Amino acid sequence: GYSQHMQPANLDNGADTARLLSRSDWGARLAKSVEHFQGPAPYVIIHHSYMPAVCFTTPECMKSMRDMQDFHQLERGWNDIGYSFGIGGDGMIYTGRGFNVIGAHAPKYNDKSVGIVLIGDWRTELPPKQMLDAAKNLIAFGVFKGYIDPAYKLLGHRQVRDTECPGGRLFQEISSWPHFTQINATEATTTQAPVVPHAHPQPTQASQPAKSPAAAAAP
Repeated sequence: GYSQHMQPANLDNGADTARLLSRSDWGARLAKSVEHFQGPAPYVIIHHSYMPAVCFTTPECMKSMRDMQDFHQLERGWNDIGYSFGIGGDGMIYTGRGFNVIGAHAPKYNDKSVGIVLIGDWRTELPPKQMLDAAKNLIAFGVFKGYIDPAYKLLGHRQVRDTECPGGRLFQEISSWPHFTQINATEATTTQAPVVPHAHPQPTQASQPAKSPAAAAAP
């Protein structure tokens, strides 16, 4: 396995080591099966969860990881939580399937990418700095350890599938990060992507205030 402590990647604020939490730390259920792929991953794909909403305490973020795993395994019938890693609003990194494990987050890229989900809805708001820093640290750690190709291509989920994920504001942010790659301008800038999240349940009417038709149609 890889070290649970990661050195920050040239952070300007001199932050302490970023914390990489194991599956057992957040109470993951065992995967139904684990399939590996060889070599460093040539792609890093960024997602947002849409649901669960952003979490700011470690217990909340641990529950969010369990909720996503429950939905992916029990509702969708997948082997495990779909993502390689999750990033919480607490600034922690949560191990999902991990490095070099085939994921269930981006068709045609699952066997050659690291899928990182920033927990929350990032359509209009930017994730807090500690989340963005943690994602950057994780990528740098993966490159340093040989899990991610040094010449990796960074993509938003919407570039490889018809979805609004990772949310417009987060997509705008990662577009400025090193290694971001515009693989298909038409796909990446489509305004026709559905609001429905790619892998998470919609809130029930009882738990969500009614939206106006205009709000419901918003991207």
